[in-house]
Amino acid sequence: MGRLAPRPLLLALLSLALCRGRVVRVPAGSLVRVVGTELVIPCNVSDYDGPSEQNFDWSFLASGSSFVELASTWEVGFPAQLYRERLQRGDIVLRRTANDAVELHIKNVQPSDQGHYKCSTPSTDATVQGNYEDTVQVKVVPDALRVAAGPQPSPGPSLREGEPFELRCSASTASPLHTHLALLWEVWRGPAHRSILSLTHEGRLRPGLGYEQRYRSGDVRLDTVGSDGYRLSVSRALASDQGSYRCIVSEWIGEQGNWQEIQEKAVDVATVVIQPTVLRAAVARNVSVAEGKELDLTCNITTDRADDVRPAVTWYFSRTPDSTLPGPHVLARLDHDSLVHSSPHMALSHVDARSYHLLVRDVSKENAGYYFCHVALWTPGHNRSWHKVAEAMSAPAAVAVTWLEPDYQVYLNASKVPEFSDDLTELECRIVDVGSIEVSVRFTVSWYYRVNRRSDDVVTSELLAVMNGDWTLKYGERSKQRAQDGDFIFSKEHTDTFNFRIQRTTEEDRGNYYCVVSAWTKQRNNSWVKRKDVFSKPVSIFWASEGPIFNASVHSDAPSVIRGDLIKLFCIITVEGAALDPDDMAFDVSWFAVHSFGLDKAPVLLSSLDRKGIVNTAQRDWKSGLSLERVSVLEFLLQVHGSEDQDFGNYYCFVTPWVKSPTGSWQKEAEIQSKPIFITVKMDVLNAFKYPLLIGVGLSTVIGLLSCLIGYCSSHWCCKKEVQETRRERRRLMSMEMD
Repeated sequence: MGRLAPRPLLLALLSLALCRGRVVRVPAGSLVRVVGTELVIPCNVSDYDGPSEQNFDWSFLASGSSFVELASTWEVGFPAQLYRERLQRGDIVLRRTANDAVELHIKNVQPSDQGHYKCSTPSTDATVQGNYEDTVQVKVVPDALRVAAGPQPSPGPSLREGEPFELRCSASTASPLHTHLALLWEVWRGPAHRSILSLTHEGRLRPGLGYEQRYRSGDVRLDTVGSDGYRLSVSRALASDQGSYRCIVSEWIGEQGNWQEIQEKAVDVATVVIQPTVLRAAVARNVSVAEGKELDLTCNITTDRADDVRPAVTWYFSRTPDSTLPGPHVLARLDHDSLVHSSPHMALSHVDARSYHLLVRDVSKENAGYYFCHVALWTPGHNRSWHKVAEAMSAPAAVAVTWLEPDYQVYLNASKVPEFSDDLTELECRIVDVGSIEVSVRFTVSWYYRVNRRSDDVVTSELLAVMNGDWTLKYGERSKQRAQDGDFIFSKEHTDTFNFRIQRTTEEDRGNYYCVVSAWTKQRNNSWVKRKDVFSKPVSIFWASEGPIFNASVHSDAPSVIRGDLIKLFCIITVEGAALDPDDMAFDVSWFAVHSFGLDKAPVLLSSLDRKGIVNTAQRDWKSGLSLERVSVLEFLLQVHGSEDQDFGNYYCFVTPWVKSPTGSWQKEAEIQSKPIFITVKMDVLNAFKYPLLIGVGLSTVIGLLSCLIGYCSSHWCCKKEVQETRRERRRLMSMEMD
């Protein structure tokens, strides 16, 4: 069996395990600073759970001496006299970064500042737990870093886009320590700057943001020249390369794998100005070409570049003169490798390096619009890459395509007019007054039907048949089946005549007919395009037949009512002539009233009911209510609930009949209006005076009874008093007589 540890030792170990001590930390190892730079030493306390802000004291130990008080966050008189003047000047500053952290700043470090710096925190704990101070060594070395701008080779700071340029700077150090140099090239444009390429203290090259592709392609390089020279090379200058270039050098030292920057210097090397490339593209502004001919447009290029730039030319077409809007499409293009991309009916060619032609063959109406010439200048780069140095877009060239529009008229004639059902109907559509027409024009016809209506409603036309430019005939829904049955016949008798025949005309065929003659022209792809439509005047096909006649009247069983009673008014519709099925009739009924003894006032709409059964009732200023309902197919009832004096006057109904045609469509008939009926609203005299009479009789009875009661009481009390007084007088008289 092993021996147990003594009890006090166990308690001490348990206390250390359960309690976390306070620890003051400064940077590990040593800090190296160059004379004249700023020294910053951070100090913080971990596992701190005391007051809101922890206090710190800083002390300094030079070699061969003892620690001297340097600065304190809580005790004003803590610093030694040696450092009080530097504290007052602000050369030594304590900056609190958190409740448990502070930084010691020493500006313009001198060799006398080399030594050990101790950061400590006062202890207020009952027992000491942890580390309350920490020390860091600071080494101060002389400034041995030299940075300068090197001589700049040709072509100088001003160049054109696409040309190469180089910039140089020199950097060296004579530090007694083993240090490494890092270098960074930056370009400044106003307040903004960008990192181009850097060489780290570990000897690695890193391109800046946006320069990765140019670095990989070799367009941007960083080379060493001699022992202290650094050269930035740009093979193809871009417009974004313009600006002021700065060379930034930093000195680093490494101890046990940890690197720290001890100083940094920068030098302005040169200002690079990129001259823009002059490039213009011009095309003739207005061009007119006849349809079927060739369109030849020339794009003339003007530029100040005479080196190895390659032009790329693209022709665009748009319906609008604004080339920036979406919609322009590419017609033909020539790339920087001199390869032409175009369609079969278009060609792109160039006479010289400054003139490029677009040829459009067999021009059609679709070629009318706006043409743009876009030119881009390219320069070759590394690894067979290309760089665009300039681009320009020409002003729009308006191209008008002229075409001799056919001049003709269309005449429609009914050669066979039906007098009864099942008769033959024949219509003849002829092209007349023909003017100048090209040989390639082809005429086709379309037939339309429009039903007759006795109202002002808009009636849409129904397509019977249409003939396209390739002579194909398509039927409409109305005529498809009857054309297949041979009842409808569409034919072309002559080059200028089209016929339409109805073998057996029905009542459904009654209406207006018209034809439309279209002129077509053939395109380069053998398709046909419609150029013009000419409408004929309509021809009416109609014969008389027996039709229904509608009448309306108003009836009331009690045209004179007492106020508060229900008023019932019936709108009765009668049909004369042709017999109609109830399902083939519908009515829009509206009730009006003129609240006067005559018809001298404007009528007021009371309520309406349409043929779909939707009721709309007008708002009124008095309390009586209205209701409207359909009692039967031909009867409509208007009721006035709780009638008042204002409900008197002339009432009439307004009816719009609708009749279903054999085709299933509803036709609006002539509107009818009934004669008015006068309604009087009387006052009920008995009921009007019943309650006042009852109240009067009751009040009179009560007042009479009260009067009798008051008289009785008054007489009773007054008589009794008089008897008593008479008795007293008699007694007085008897006494006087006895005396």
